[in-house]
Amino acid sequence: MSTTSLPSSDHAAELRTALLAAGFTADGLLDLLGAPAYAALARSETVPALRATRRGGDGPLASLVLLFLLQGSVPYAHAAAALPVEAALADGWLRREGDEVRATVDVRPYGGPDGEDWFIVSDLGCAVGGAGGIGSREEGVVLGVGGASTTLAGITVRIPVGSALDVGTGSGIQALHAAQHATRVTATDVNPRALEFTRLTLALSGAPEAELLTGSLFEPVGDATYDLIVSNPPFVISPGARLTYRDGGMGGDDLCRTLVQEAGARLNPGGYAQFLGNWQHVDGEDWHDRLRSWVPRGCDAWIVQRDVQDVTQYAELWLRDAGDHRDDPEAYARRYEEWLDEFEARKTRAVGFGWITLRRSDAAEPSIVVEEWPHTVEQPLGETVLAHFARQDYLRDHDDAALLEGHFLLAAEVVQEQVGAPGAEDPEHVVLRQNLGMRRATKVDTVGAGFAGVCDGSLSAGRILDAIAQLVQEDPIVLRDRTPDAIRMLVEQGFLEPVRNPAG
Repeated sequence: MSTTSLPSSDHAAELRTALLAAGFTADGLLDLLGAPAYAALARSETVPALRATRRGGDGPLASLVLLFLLQGSVPYAHAAAALPVEAALADGWLRREGDEVRATVDVRPYGGPDGEDWFIVSDLGCAVGGAGGIGSREEGVVLGVGGASTTLAGITVRIPVGSALDVGTGSGIQALHAAQHATRVTATDVNPRALEFTRLTLALSGAPEAELLTGSLFEPVGDATYDLIVSNPPFVISPGARLTYRDGGMGGDDLCRTLVQEAGARLNPGGYAQFLGNWQHVDGEDWHDRLRSWVPRGCDAWIVQRDVQDVTQYAELWLRDAGDHRDDPEAYARRYEEWLDEFEARKTRAVGFGWITLRRSDAAEPSIVVEEWPHTVEQPLGETVLAHFARQDYLRDHDDAALLEGHFLLAAEVVQEQVGAPGAEDPEHVVLRQNLGMRRATKVDTVGAGFAGVCDGSLSAGRILDAIAQLVQEDPIVLRDRTPDAIRMLVEQGFLEPVRNPAG
């Protein structure tokens, strides 16, 4: 565990004011560095940003980029022109080396969902996303913003809640988001340094303080319950627990399973729990069934597998993440063998990655949807998640007869595509496609396309089908009997929206 002392937040408000005044924000960085260098910086590639900063001269913004993002030294006088340097030195944000100063932590501008200017504080050299690994193998290292962090923030439901819990908070990104719509935020981590970084992130971002508790999973909060639980846990399936930020210390995917299974008892009625996770694809076992077995009693669930890697790809990804590929080739090979031995012992042929959302509904027949969706989506998806569960409620409460009495609207972002040979009189098939949210596409027959196309909420589904039956000269009773499954699918996937209180 690293023993490096961390800054104090005593003068965080003063430091924040100076950072904002200098334009040390996400937009300010884009202006100074340009889009290519800014994007490279997000991949932990610093050379383009160094070049751009040199062209930017020795102004306050360039000095702050050199200090907090590029881990360089700047003259004391330049630092003093950019921020309250004596307070920053006294609180430990900077350290002095003769006539120059250096940062002791990484401070990264981060744009909030409504244009907020936030700052994520983490260990130096530990930004996420670089092809060469994070740059540190200290057990207690705390990472900054990465793709997983922003993915979880994007899928999280953002409704006002009384209480929110961030399990395994790291540098506090999820707690920072939650503080904008939760009256009370609790953040936990097994690593005490992570909680100190969370304190700094919140203070430097001008966010309310959170309750910070040390411990694993739900152990620190006892029997407390919450309206929202989020976690980007140490989900990596690895042989042993070398790195606290990524290796959970349990066998296989037991940490993710335990987190999901124990979340149900910590949710208030109607509350949501949202996680990222990895799970094993085991020989002789359906991965869908494996994940369904994790869902706790009383909860609906929506589980989306976004990616799957064979065990060799997975091992290589995380060996590189730790920088093991830069070691002695024989040591790298030994570690690689350890990973493959672990997978072989557990009969694991691949590893899936994705999102897990629970909602405490206490329904007699819970809705559990487990699907694979590796395609492009449109973040943020918080509203999409809420709409998914609202549709599940509707479908659960409406049998086929009620569905035919229902009124529906074609979702605003849906377009229709006709696919067929050029010059053909009729298309081979029709595709409905969403341009927002999950960006789903589904094939429908001519009846389905005609039905969806006239769903404007004015007529019931049954009356629309009767009109279609007359047009295509089909028995309306037969059409009514065979169509509810198709309507159910279009509603479930968000192509059709139920009209709750149709006029008339």
